[in-house]
Amino acid sequence: MNVLITGGTGFIGSRLALKCLERGDHVKAVGQVNNPAEAENKGFVEAKGGQVILASVTDQERLFAELEGIDVIYHLAAAQHEANVPDQRFWEVNVTGTRNMLEASIRAGVKRFVHGSTIGVYGSSLQGEIDEQSPLRPDNIYGTTKAEAEKLVLSYPQLPAVIIRISETFGPGDRRLLKLFKGIKKRLFFVIGSGRNLHHLIYIDDLIAGLLLAASVETAVGNTMVLAGKEPLSTRQMVETLAKILGVEMRRWRVPLWPFLILATVMEGVLKPLGIQPPLHRRRMDFFKKSFVFKQEAARQLLGFVPKVSFNQGAAETAKWYEQMGYL
Repeated sequence: MNVLITGGTGFIGSRLALKCLERGDHVKAVGQVNNPAEAENKGFVEAKGGQVILASVTDQERLFAELEGIDVIYHLAAAQHEANVPDQRFWEVNVTGTRNMLEASIRAGVKRFVHGSTIGVYGSSLQGEIDEQSPLRPDNIYGTTKAEAEKLVLSYPQLPAVIIRISETFGPGDRRLLKLFKGIKKRLFFVIGSGRNLHHLIYIDDLIAGLLLAASVETAVGNTMVLAGKEPLSTRQMVETLAKILGVEMRRWRVPLWPFLILATVMEGVLKPLGIQPPLHRRRMDFFKKSFVFKQEAARQLLGFVPKVSFNQGAAETAKWYEQMGYL
């Protein structure tokens, strides 16, 4: 298969590229190198024979040139964690960039378009189990623009497309949770809020298995599905599991959430207009605030997808990788 992956220098994109190369696919990874992690991921993909193209999904002409002969596209590129850029940047990348990819895919005769969306389209915590029919209430610019991108994908019925709403993802290759692992190992981490909010994380290998199914199973076309992990667990359970894996005793005290939310809001208001990434912002506080549990009936029925890796198993593998890379 000739595969193109946008966001190919990111965590999920680079790991997907490595898996596709392992299967014998010809891989083009479209991405950028804005930090050491992306540079490292670029090297990993190239070392295994993948072609890394340094480009943006906002560059329509470049995309038209690169899509010739491509069978499957995994569209994972997104403006996501940046808290020091104007909202317009999210619209340009997440919405206009998606439109560029869709139009280029139709012109190139792409056989399957797998669109990576996010559980962020649901907004804050909802009561009970959440599925694909639950209301979308995005509460930040990232979730809002990703919800708009989903609408765009569905507005191109001539393209065989699948929308995957990706839950919190972790595993070897992830640097986002590295701060959490480091903080717990150094006994500097403490729980903010009750610690009872729920996470339904998915291990990277399970996610990649689901994405590959979305690219190959015929019943997936035209559908939207959530991919989440084996079991939900609370922030406190998550932290206790990591402490046990890392061989340290977790701090038992916790602090209220509301002062940190106020501080995050103030920092955003002061630093964002100056183009400075706030050390603390409201989306970072979502780790302690948002709570999700997902049904996965659609993914089971349409893809035959069943997550296999528990958080405990995946966290142990992640810690091992961090140690091997010298990050801990």
